[in-house]
Amino acid sequence: MDIATQAEIYLRGAGYDTWIWSGASPAVTCFENATLAGFLHVFPTAADLLARWEDAQQRVLARHAASLRNAGAKAWNVYSVFLTSERSAELQRQVERLEEDFALTRKIARIEVQTVEDLAHALMPLSPIQAQPLLANADVADRLRTRAKDIPEPALAAFLGTPTPDEVAAILASQP
Repeated sequence: MDIATQAEIYLRGAGYDTWIWSGASPAVTCFENATLAGFLHVFPTAADLLARWEDAQQRVLARHAASLRNAGAKAWNVYSVFLTSERSAELQRQVERLEEDFALTRKIARIEVQTVEDLAHALMPLSPIQAQPLLANADVADRLRTRAKDIPEPALAAFLGTPTPDEVAAILASQP
Protein backbone atom coordinates (compact mmCIF):
# COMPACT_ATOMS: atom_id res chain seq x y z
CA MET A 1 0.00 0.00 0.00
CA ASP A 2 1.22 3.50 -0.83
CA ILE A 3 0.72 5.13 2.57
CA ALA A 4 1.16 8.71 1.36
CA THR A 5 -1.41 8.39 -1.43
CA GLN A 6 -3.93 6.57 0.75
CA ALA A 7 -3.41 9.11 3.55
CA GLU A 8 -4.11 11.97 1.15
CA ILE A 9 -7.32 10.25 0.01
CA TYR A 10 -8.34 9.61 3.62
CA LEU A 11 -7.62 13.18 4.74
CA ARG A 12 -9.56 14.67 1.82
CA GLY A 13 -12.48 12.43 2.73
CA ALA A 14 -12.26 13.77 6.29
CA GLY A 15 -12.63 17.34 4.99
CA TYR A 16 -9.00 18.47 4.79
CA ASP A 17 -7.32 20.39 2.00
CA THR A 18 -4.14 18.52 1.08
CA TRP A 19 -1.05 19.19 -0.99
CA ILE A 20 2.36 17.64 -1.41
CA TRP A 21 5.52 19.47 -0.38
CA SER A 22 8.36 17.95 -2.36
CA GLY A 23 11.06 19.94 -0.56
CA ALA A 24 11.67 16.95 1.69
CA SER A 25 12.73 13.43 0.87
CA PRO A 26 10.42 11.64 0.87
CA ALA A 27 7.78 14.23 0.04
CA VAL A 28 5.50 15.41 2.84
CA THR A 29 1.71 15.40 2.66
CA CYS A 30 0.50 18.71 4.09
CA PHE A 31 -3.10 19.05 5.28
CA GLU A 32 -5.35 21.62 6.91
CA ASN A 33 -8.93 22.50 7.63
CA ALA A 34 -10.52 25.42 9.47
CA THR A 35 -9.14 24.39 12.86
CA LEU A 36 -5.86 22.53 12.37
CA ALA A 37 -2.88 21.98 10.11
CA GLY A 38 -0.50 19.09 9.80
CA PHE A 39 2.31 17.35 8.02
CA LEU A 40 2.39 13.63 7.27
CA HIS A 41 5.76 11.91 6.88
CA VAL A 42 6.22 8.33 5.66
CA PHE A 43 9.44 6.51 6.53
CA PRO A 44 10.75 3.25 5.04
CA THR A 45 11.52 1.67 8.44
CA ALA A 46 10.79 2.17 12.13
CA ALA A 47 14.49 2.77 12.80
CA ASP A 48 14.55 5.44 10.10
CA LEU A 49 11.45 7.06 11.61
CA LEU A 50 13.09 7.18 15.05
CA ALA A 51 16.35 8.54 13.65
CA ARG A 52 14.86 11.20 11.37
CA TRP A 53 11.53 12.40 12.83
CA GLU A 54 12.95 15.45 14.64
CA ASP A 55 14.86 16.66 11.59
CA ALA A 56 11.82 16.04 9.37
CA GLN A 57 9.58 18.01 11.75
CA GLN A 58 12.05 20.87 12.04
CA ARG A 59 12.56 21.11 8.27
CA VAL A 60 8.84 21.24 7.44
CA LEU A 61 8.10 23.72 10.24
CA ALA A 62 10.94 25.99 9.10
CA ARG A 63 9.62 25.90 5.54
CA HIS A 64 6.04 26.70 6.59
CA ALA A 65 6.86 29.06 9.49
CA ALA A 66 5.47 32.20 7.85
CA SER A 67 2.15 30.51 7.04
CA LEU A 68 1.87 29.10 10.54
CA ARG A 69 2.60 32.51 12.11
CA ASN A 70 -0.31 33.95 10.12
CA ALA A 71 -2.66 31.07 10.93
CA GLY A 72 -3.93 32.55 14.20
CA ALA A 73 -5.42 30.01 16.61
CA LYS A 74 -4.77 27.20 14.11
CA ALA A 75 -1.03 27.59 14.80
CA TRP A 76 -1.68 26.09 18.25
CA ASN A 77 -3.18 22.98 16.64
CA VAL A 78 -0.45 21.64 14.35
CA TYR A 79 0.12 17.92 13.91
CA SER A 80 3.14 15.96 12.76
CA VAL A 81 2.25 12.46 11.60
CA PHE A 82 5.03 9.87 11.32
CA LEU A 83 4.17 6.52 9.71
CA THR A 84 5.87 3.41 8.42
CA SER A 85 4.61 0.08 7.15
CA GLU A 86 7.43 -1.87 8.79
CA ARG A 87 6.66 -4.31 11.58
CA SER A 88 9.04 -3.95 14.49
CA ALA A 89 7.92 -5.26 17.86
CA GLU A 90 11.14 -4.08 19.52
CA LEU A 91 10.72 -0.48 18.30
CA GLN A 92 6.93 -0.17 18.55
CA ARG A 93 6.90 1.36 22.05
CA GLN A 94 9.65 3.83 21.16
CA VAL A 95 7.69 5.01 18.14
CA GLU A 96 4.44 5.28 20.13
CA ARG A 97 6.29 7.25 22.83
CA LEU A 98 6.84 10.06 20.29
CA GLU A 99 3.19 11.00 20.81
CA GLU A 100 4.06 12.04 24.36
CA ASP A 101 6.41 14.73 23.01
CA PHE A 102 4.36 17.91 22.60
CA ALA A 103 7.31 20.12 21.61
CA LEU A 104 6.49 22.21 18.52
CA THR A 105 3.59 20.02 17.30
CA ARG A 106 1.18 17.35 18.43
CA LYS A 107 2.29 13.99 17.14
CA ILE A 108 0.83 10.80 15.75
CA ALA A 109 3.41 8.04 15.26
CA ARG A 110 2.61 4.51 14.10
CA ILE A 111 4.37 1.48 12.69
CA GLU A 112 2.79 -1.47 10.86
CA VAL A 113 0.53 0.73 8.72
CA GLN A 114 -0.14 -1.87 6.05
CA THR A 115 -3.84 -1.56 5.20
CA VAL A 116 -6.37 1.21 4.72
CA GLU A 117 -7.90 0.13 8.04
CA ASP A 118 -4.52 0.53 9.77
CA LEU A 119 -4.22 3.99 8.25
CA ALA A 120 -7.75 4.98 9.32
CA HIS A 121 -6.98 3.81 12.86
CA ALA A 122 -3.72 5.81 12.92
CA LEU A 123 -5.42 8.97 11.62
CA MET A 124 -8.50 8.63 13.83
CA PRO A 125 -7.50 11.62 16.04
CA LEU A 126 -7.78 13.79 12.91
CA SER A 127 -11.14 12.39 11.84
CA PRO A 128 -14.56 13.85 12.53
CA ILE A 129 -16.65 11.95 15.06
CA GLN A 130 -18.42 9.19 13.21
CA ALA A 131 -20.80 7.76 15.79
CA GLN A 132 -24.23 7.08 14.39
CA PRO A 133 -26.89 6.20 16.93
CA LEU A 134 -29.10 3.27 16.05
CA LEU A 135 -32.62 4.62 16.38
CA ALA A 136 -34.39 2.89 13.52
CA ASN A 137 -35.56 -0.11 15.55
CA ALA A 138 -36.17 1.76 18.77
CA ASP A 139 -39.50 2.90 20.12
CA VAL A 140 -38.95 6.58 20.85
CA ALA A 141 -41.53 6.65 23.65
CA ASP A 142 -39.84 3.70 25.42
CA ARG A 143 -36.40 5.30 25.00
CA LEU A 144 -37.70 8.57 26.43
CA ARG A 145 -39.34 6.82 29.39
CA THR A 146 -36.08 4.98 30.13
CA ARG A 147 -34.02 8.17 30.08
CA ALA A 148 -36.48 10.61 31.67
CA LYS A 149 -36.58 9.05 35.13
CA ASP A 150 -36.68 12.42 36.90
CA ILE A 151 -39.85 13.55 35.10
CA PRO A 152 -43.07 12.60 36.89
CA GLU A 153 -45.00 9.84 35.06
CA PRO A 154 -48.17 11.95 34.55
CA ALA A 155 -46.14 14.71 32.91
CA LEU A 156 -44.26 12.24 30.73
CA ALA A 157 -47.51 10.53 29.71
CA ALA A 158 -49.02 13.90 28.87
CA PHE A 159 -45.95 14.91 26.88
CA LEU A 160 -46.09 11.68 24.86
CA GLY A 161 -49.87 11.94 24.47
CA THR A 162 -52.07 14.56 22.87
CA PRO A 163 -52.35 17.32 25.49
CA THR A 164 -51.36 20.85 24.56
CA PRO A 165 -48.12 22.35 25.82
CA ASP A 166 -50.12 24.41 28.32
CA GLU A 167 -51.66 21.23 29.77
CA VAL A 168 -48.22 19.58 30.07
CA ALA A 169 -46.91 22.74 31.79
CA ALA A 170 -49.85 22.68 34.23
CA ILE A 171 -49.11 19.02 35.07
CA LEU A 172 -45.43 19.82 35.65
CA ALA A 173 -46.34 22.84 37.80
CA SER A 174 -48.65 20.73 39.99
CA GLN A 175 -45.97 18.11 40.74
CA PRO A 176 -44.11 18.35 44.05
